[in-house]
Formats: sequence, C-alpha cells, structure tokens
Amino acid sequence: MNRIQALFLSMALLFPALAFGEEIGSVSTVFKLLGSNDKIVIEAFDDPKVAGVSCHISRAKKGGIKGSIGLAEDPSNASIACRQVGPIHFEGELIEGDEVFSKNTSILFKALHVVRFFDKKRHTLVYLAYSDKLIDGSAKNSLSTVPIMPWKR
Repeated sequence: MNRIQALFLSMALLFPALAFGEEIGSVSTVFKLLGSNDKIVIEAFDDPKVAGVSCHISRAKKGGIKGSIGLAEDPSNASIACRQVGPIHFEGELIEGDEVFSKNTSILFKALHVVRFFDKKRHTLVYLAYSDKLIDGSAKNSLSTVPIMPWKR
C-alpha cells in the first residue's frame, strides 16, 4: 500500500460515512450579469445507515463571480423532506445526532448538515437540517420525520 492509499484509508476510518448529494435540479432566483445566477439547488441522498430512507434537500446557492469560483458564502436557508422508499433496515447501531449528510457552503468554516435522531416512543426517524459557522452559526433549520412502517410492494 502506498502513502496516498494509506492516507485515504486513515481518513475513511477517522470520518464517519456520509451520504453524497445527487443534484436533481435547480432554479434561478436572482439574475447576475457576471457569473452564475443565485439559485436554489435540490439534491437527493440516501441515509448511509438506514436502507430504505431517502431525503431531498433544497438549499440556497450564491452566484455571481464569487459564487462561480467558489468564494461566496451561501445563505443558511435549507429545507428537507425524507421518506421511506423501501423496507427499512438498519446498517449497524444508530447513534443519536449522527451526521448523515454535509455540504460546505463557503470556502472556509461554514457547512450545511443533516443529522438523524430516533424517537423510540413513536418509532420514528427524525432528520434535522441546519447550517453552522465557526464563529456565528444560524438558528435556521428544517425538520423531517419518517415513521418506520412495514413495507408492502
């Protein structure tokens, strides 16, 4: 094993598995003469530890010259909807507040996160989308729940 392979392996062991968003589409919200427009981006991801659950998240993305080259800070606006799309099967032990999705929303120190909780009393998975920043986070958030139900074809 070479050094690069060892580095990637050690990083994979240090950081938990996160879902990667698949872009579904986007709509422009503000026209920019130079660079890309401001837009709302829709992404889909599957919960990496709960087979049978998929989420869709919409988030604001800044355009313009800074946004086009990745230097703009995206707003902390996001919305999430998660649904059961098949039989639910847990891939290992669920940890309360486990991060299942993350996306950097600025070049440094700001990210959009989705974390999962399990409401045992109601037998329901709870997904919380929020944005954080190193110094000044945002209280803007969005919530989606998935009651665990038998799956019938």
